Amino acid sequence: MKAMVCEAFGGPEVLALRDVPDPPPPGPGEIQVRIRARGVQYVDVLMLAGTYQFRPEPPFIPGGEAAGEVVAVGPDVTDFAVGDRVMSRHTLGACAELGNAKAALCDKVPDGMSLESAGVFRGAYQTAYHALIQRGRMKAGEWVLVHGAAGGIGIAAIQVAKVFGAKVIATASTDAKRAACLEEGADFAIDYRGGFTDMVKELTGGKGVDIVYDPIGDKVAEESLRCLAWCGRLLILGFLGGGPTNIRSNYLLIKGIDAIGVRVGGLTEAAPELAIANMKILTALAGQGKLKPRISHRYPLDRAAEALHAVIEREVIGKAVLVS
Repeated sequence: MKAMVCEAFGGPEVLALRDVPDPPPPGPGEIQVRIRARGVQYVDVLMLAGTYQFRPEPPFIPGGEAAGEVVAVGPDVTDFAVGDRVMSRHTLGACAELGNAKAALCDKVPDGMSLESAGVFRGAYQTAYHALIQRGRMKAGEWVLVHGAAGGIGIAAIQVAKVFGAKVIATASTDAKRAACLEEGADFAIDYRGGFTDMVKELTGGKGVDIVYDPIGDKVAEESLRCLAWCGRLLILGFLGGGPTNIRSNYLLIKGIDAIGVRVGGLTEAAPELAIANMKILTALAGQGKLKPRISHRYPLDRAAEALHAVIEREVIGKAVLVS
């Protein structure tokens, strides 16, 4: 089979298209998928660079989320059959034509959902749902400030928040990105550069927001503390802005703020049953047309390096996908 192989740590240029052996037949609890679409994630950039917490040694085939058709099932698998369209989760290996996956971590693609959308769905929507509903305890009518709102997990957060009745203020850096956020359901979309506290306070009638969804960190996280209402929740999802912030505990004390870390990989490791249940809810909502990934960039598998460069340069609105 063809696969994109990371042959040394570095930037996207370390990827090369290679002929590699097909995976072995699926073992107990596994299915084998002919992969048609793969989500491109920033975690892939970190993994290629050797800076992610999970650090496989080259050579390896990157890619963690995909969609395609089942071509073989393990001896004890009863929930899937050859020919089923599935979303699959992989520790590694999605950037290949074939891949084995644990059946318990796969889901059938809802009717009406394309394989492209299915291939980019799992990571972003699991993150948004776990963050807002479970870690953030979001309730209908609450205000949510979504940073990095035009990114994959940002668009997902807008959609999840609106499905469950929240009011959303999205932040993004360009007119095109802010327009996309409004198209996806945000009530307001603002430019965060140069400060956003006054605008957030004005939009919320002086109250502030109940939840901040923050994959940016650094100075954005620091300013976000000033935007939170009494008993607000700061959801810490990452540090795309250059690094973490030193959270001042007096802000937490005075406003009764919760600072909450969110790592969906940790959920999968610590509470796999909950992660599986979450995906059942999310795929049902996708089947009803209430959740739909936004894909701005499509590439064939052999142009994976270009897709990763687009992610690095923040050209992608929503998600990028690799197809074959």
